[in-house]
Amino acid sequence: MKTDPNHYINRELSWLEFNQRVLNQAKYEKVPGLERLKFLAITASNMDEFFMVRVGGLQLQQAQQIQAPDPSGATVTQQLEAIYDRVDKIISDQYDCFLNSIEPVLQQQGITRVICAQANALCKEALQRYFEQEIYPVLSPMDLDPDAPFPLLSNLGFYLCVRMASGEQDTPHRFAFIPIGKLLPRLIKIPGERGTYTYALIEDVVSHFVEQYYPGKRVEECTAFRVTRNADVSVREDSASDLILGMEEVLSSRRSADFVRLEIDSKVSEATLDFLVRNLVLKPRDLFKIPGPLDLSALMSVTEIEGFPTLRDTVWPPQRSPQIDSTKSMFENIAQQDLLLCHPYESFEPVVRLIEEAASDPDVLAIKQTLYRTSRKSPIVASLKKAAELGKYVTVVVELKARFDEARNMVWARELERSGVQVVYGVRGLKTHAKICIVVRREIDGIVRYVHFGTGNYNESTARMYSDISYLTRDESLGKDASAFFNAITGYSQPQPYEKLESAPLGLRKKLVSLIEEETQRRLQGQKAFIYAKLNALVDPEIIQALYRASQAGVTIRLNIRGICCLKPGVRGVSDNITVISIVDRFLEHARILHFSHGGQDSVFISSADWMPRSLDRRIELLTPVEDDASKRKLMEILATYFQDNQNAWKLLPDGSYERLEPGVGQVKLRAQKLLYQSSVDSVKAAELATRSKFEPHLPQ
Repeated sequence: MKTDPNHYINRELSWLEFNQRVLNQAKYEKVPGLERLKFLAITASNMDEFFMVRVGGLQLQQAQQIQAPDPSGATVTQQLEAIYDRVDKIISDQYDCFLNSIEPVLQQQGITRVICAQANALCKEALQRYFEQEIYPVLSPMDLDPDAPFPLLSNLGFYLCVRMASGEQDTPHRFAFIPIGKLLPRLIKIPGERGTYTYALIEDVVSHFVEQYYPGKRVEECTAFRVTRNADVSVREDSASDLILGMEEVLSSRRSADFVRLEIDSKVSEATLDFLVRNLVLKPRDLFKIPGPLDLSALMSVTEIEGFPTLRDTVWPPQRSPQIDSTKSMFENIAQQDLLLCHPYESFEPVVRLIEEAASDPDVLAIKQTLYRTSRKSPIVASLKKAAELGKYVTVVVELKARFDEARNMVWARELERSGVQVVYGVRGLKTHAKICIVVRREIDGIVRYVHFGTGNYNESTARMYSDISYLTRDESLGKDASAFFNAITGYSQPQPYEKLESAPLGLRKKLVSLIEEETQRRLQGQKAFIYAKLNALVDPEIIQALYRASQAGVTIRLNIRGICCLKPGVRGVSDNITVISIVDRFLEHARILHFSHGGQDSVFISSADWMPRSLDRRIELLTPVEDDASKRKLMEILATYFQDNQNAWKLLPDGSYERLEPGVGQVKLRAQKLLYQSSVDSVKAAELATRSKFEPHLPQ
């Protein structure tokens, strides 16, 4: 069904509004200083990926003269124009926030950035010593001979452009580059008083002492700049006999793709700017003059320094789940009851422990698992290797096309293969994004399948920063479905109908539309009907249309969409019954939870998929029903908690802008993430109290 452009928000502008909400957390004075700096660094990192992928993709379309409008009616050129206007405003906000708000707060508490030209004699002496001992022997200038080919600059590469007087009338300027690279730290710590942290940026230090590279020459200018290349490059699987070789070609292509952005110090001279723009073959739109330090994402390292507790959030250590008895194996725990964990409030350790125990358990016959993104020293990967080395059947679906994690995943894949693991590189033409692990175990009653379904990656590091759901069960139907899922992927067999699961790209879209239409029909019949959903993104036009029809029928629809939302809520006669909120807080909201009234029976699901065309059409995804009463009830309570937030929740308005929700007169201040953490703490305390309250009679022998 065709979408009315007036009822659709442009995808790219919606994403930029999400980045603005993250930036607003950096501007929010109630947030501690180092946490504000963390949010600011995240906005810069987000913008890097946005330019590499989204802007790069649009520029490619424009170069190919593709101008088909998106569902909002905007052509490629119109989208790019709107993007550049919005990005300019975000950059202005970023640097105003850093220079005029965050830095003064940090400085008051003893964290100071020193500018070499303004430093005192003691600081300059320390920096000169560092430059001569640590920087000068490592960094090598690149002389730019006008008659030689222009050097290949790396994606997101950080450079200094040095302009010198040539002494020749025809060519008054001579240029050179100094690549900063990633080997040396961007931040140089300067010795200072105890309880303080003073640092300088490496580009400022090199610029200050740059003449030491060019004795006898007159350096007229030394300017920091950074380039971004198009990373919207895909592997052509049909022409790559080896998918790993194909991915290596993709990584190589990114290193030499066209430039999509030049960031440069705003004080740059016209002579240097003209030289760079001409040689990098840039359009004026690709140039961004930056009024402060380039690449604010590098300031994330400041947030990792020790001390300064007043500038940080209170630590919320992950809690153990009171459902899990640490004296029993995970197999015993899951056999006793289904387990539903809400990370990072509840520890991810039980998931890791299940796989570790499975690797060593002599009764375990096989482990099958998907891997999308993992940590650098993954205990899960180590356990899978160990299991294979002990003779168990281990099958791992490694997604090589996990964007910007391709290189790491290729390393894992080769290591797993060397240990005897059967590695499958997903399905041709599709990205495997589902999060699932099966442990097949021989028990007294026969073969039992223990299954983990998740909304997040098998990564114990991000499980402490991302809000996700884990569901562990030995439900027989889900176990059969899980086996059928892996057989279809690893054996290239015809997918079989599932009893309970649903997967993309085959039936997930149809299932979601069906669930929405069922609520619509019930409401038209006079029954109560509602749809509550928590997702990272809502883009798909077909699902948006189904939600509009449900709203027009009177279905109450409450959506918690963290990032992109192309649906317009509150449009009279179209989406009057739809409200959309977005929560940006200390943990990244990542879980996908769905709750449908289902005639009063409460149909509840978790999923790896967002409601986007790429998730529903071009990815392997899973939708998992949660039918266990206790787990279902817990999931419904978690979802309801998010809709109570009036501290870090933003409401989407019909024009695509967002307003922060504030408590009304007499209303209690409620923060969803704090409530969820406190609930986990209270559950542990209640379990401990119940244990202490039990009296065990001492019977006579």
